[in-house]
Amino acid sequence: MATLIRRRIAALVAVVVLAAGLIAVDPLTRPAHAAACAPGTGVTVVVDFTAFGLGVQTNCYLGDPPTGLAALQGAGFTPTGTLRWGLAFICRIDGLPTPAAEPCANTPPASAYWSYWHATPGGTWTYSTLGASSYNPAIGTVEGWRFGSGQAPSITPP
Repeated sequence: MATLIRRRIAALVAVVVLAAGLIAVDPLTRPAHAAACAPGTGVTVVVDFTAFGLGVQTNCYLGDPPTGLAALQGAGFTPTGTLRWGLAFICRIDGLPTPAAEPCANTPPASAYWSYWHATPGGTWTYSTLGASSYNPAIGTVEGWRFGSGQAPSITPP
C-alpha cells in the first residue's frame, strides 16, 4: 500500500513539474506586434495567405523565441497540427485551409501544405530543413510561411 501511495505522489509531482514547465515557456504570453520587428528586438514572422486571397501578414515576436513554432504563436498566429503528428507538422494557420478542404488527419499532400522558410531582412528566403518545433530562430531574422506546393513567401523578407 505504501508503495502505491509513493508512486501516486511521484506521478502527481511529475505532472505538476511538467505543467509548471509548460507555463514557464508558454510563447503566447508575449504580445504580438502587427509589423516587422525593429532591428535587434525580435523575430519577424511573415505568413503568406495569398493562396486564400488574403494577402501577406507580417507580425513581430518580441524577444528570442526558443523555436519557430513559438515565434509563429507569439507573433499572434494560431497554428493547428495534424491529428497524427500534432504541432510537429503545421496543417493550418489561422484556420486555413478550412477543415472541409483539409481534415489534418495526417500530413497534407506536397501540393497543398504550409512550407516553412528563414531569411535575414532584405535577403532571400531559404527553405527550412527542420520543422518549426525543432528550429531556433535568432533575434533579427525573419520566419516565413506560405501555403501551396512549397513556394517561398511572395514578399521580400522585411
